[in-house]
Amino acid sequence: MSLPQPVPPSWKDLGKSSNDLLGKDYPLGTVGVEVKTLTPSNVAFKVNGTRDNKSNLISADVEGKYYSKAHGLTFTQTWTTTNILKTQVELENQVAQGLKLDLQTALTPDTGAKSALFTTTYKQPGLHTRAFLDIFKGPTFTADTVVGRDGFLVGAEASYNVTEGKITKYAAAVGYSAPEYAVTLHGLGNLTTFAASYYHRVSPDVEGGAKAVYDTRASPSGNVGLEIGAKMYLDSAAAVKAKINNAGILALSYIQSLRPGVRASFGLALDTQRLNDPTAQGAHKIGASFTFEG
Repeated sequence: MSLPQPVPPSWKDLGKSSNDLLGKDYPLGTVGVEVKTLTPSNVAFKVNGTRDNKSNLISADVEGKYYSKAHGLTFTQTWTTTNILKTQVELENQVAQGLKLDLQTALTPDTGAKSALFTTTYKQPGLHTRAFLDIFKGPTFTADTVVGRDGFLVGAEASYNVTEGKITKYAAAVGYSAPEYAVTLHGLGNLTTFAASYYHRVSPDVEGGAKAVYDTRASPSGNVGLEIGAKMYLDSAAAVKAKINNAGILALSYIQSLRPGVRASFGLALDTQRLNDPTAQGAHKIGASFTFEG
């Protein structure tokens, strides 16, 4: 008798453990601040700002989100410093159990540019499928599906341009996920780029992972990229991360929870092949990120 199957991750979350280990909490070349608050009436506000250390440009956005658990409804409104108005409406488990409807729109009043993306997501044990309709671009229909059983995962994605009447993009992936480790293989870009990722929780305090990318369209001398990284928890409130790629870029990160709801991250990237080059100051980057949540 087989055990009940969990809902597998979505297509975009295949290999998420490795991607988070190698990509998150590395504030490089920027200084960012994020403030989150929640009102008693289930309205959440978020203000996010980032300053680029090279250009000194600041980008920011303010977001308001209302969630009604009784009706499965989430309404989100965002306004950015580039004067883009974004609206998202989500309805979950109302039409059918496991079905989520999502409409995302964006409008730039200055230019009149607009976009609208309608998404349906259906989740059941052993199945996670999504369908997207980009209304103003194409229109283009995109669908992806992930099926899972006993830790094994198989997924695929395809895009179809309705106006041109042809498939414009397709990809596939296979993987295996266990509580302590996960392995994922991707074939992306119409199967012209292949990626393999690995994540391993070595112990409760140590995580490791790696990712390799092979691009069949690149020159033979530089078509494989490799990146490895690790994370160590120093205590319940602090952690350090490190990663290095085959180009010799070494990145370090320190994450500290200063108090409940206050978190700081500091990042440093060094081009190890140009450490003694006085003209390579731009190749090295530092950054910081602060999050306040209440």
